Amino acid sequence: MDNAGMEERDLEENTPPWFRLKAAFVHLYTASGAVLALLILVAAYNGEAVTALWLMLAALLVDSTDGLLARRFRVSEALPFFDGARLDDIVDYMTYTFAPIVLLWTEGYLPEGAWGLALAAVPLLTSSYQFCRVDAKTDDHFFLGFPSYFNVIAFYAIVFGLSTGAVAVLLVLCSVLVFVPIRYIYPTRTVAFRKLSIPLTALWLLAYAAILFQMPEPDPAILAFSVLYLVYYLGLSFYLSFKMLLERRTERFEKA
Repeated sequence: MDNAGMEERDLEENTPPWFRLKAAFVHLYTASGAVLALLILVAAYNGEAVTALWLMLAALLVDSTDGLLARRFRVSEALPFFDGARLDDIVDYMTYTFAPIVLLWTEGYLPEGAWGLALAAVPLLTSSYQFCRVDAKTDDHFFLGFPSYFNVIAFYAIVFGLSTGAVAVLLVLCSVLVFVPIRYIYPTRTVAFRKLSIPLTALWLLAYAAILFQMPEPDPAILAFSVLYLVYYLGLSFYLSFKMLLERRTERFEKA
């Protein structure tokens, strides 16, 4: 056994069982998103769109909190042999991309036949690429390229009853944006405007729930706030990306 293996074994032997147990429960909490993905698919095939959207909200809440728990309980120290980030990416692919695309398909928001299949394949393939990029999450806590929020697209497509053409445009546009190196904020971790982003994100999640409670006729004011949050999210992401780009160009110009 090499030195690295011996150090890892010694660390495991010296780690208290309760410390490892808490970390295991955090990983199990993250993995529960895979079960939610299965339930979303079942609801989709049963024609229960609102139920599927509730389950997607549950998956969003799990994904919004498991990272905080992982850092709080230092899971990488407790279980160094287990890659929680990889687990998170696998679950996110299922709940943010695969299950929402299936929901759009079963609810008739994609064209029938070969065109619908081709359109469904686009976000599935581009998200596969995005989730496998080592720089998909930057060191300063941004998402590089569109962060595969196809669950959000599915939510608004169903809530607003968008046409297949509108959904097709959104899916293709967001799939292309996966490859464009724009930095999108990570609401709970991006330092810039975090004190504003966190409460607004929490309110957006509450609005999401309120809209589902009121379906099929949600309050227009709640819908408006929900959409305005998206404007805030995208506007801030584009602003910070442009600002960083200008700062880097200025630094290069000064060094030249």
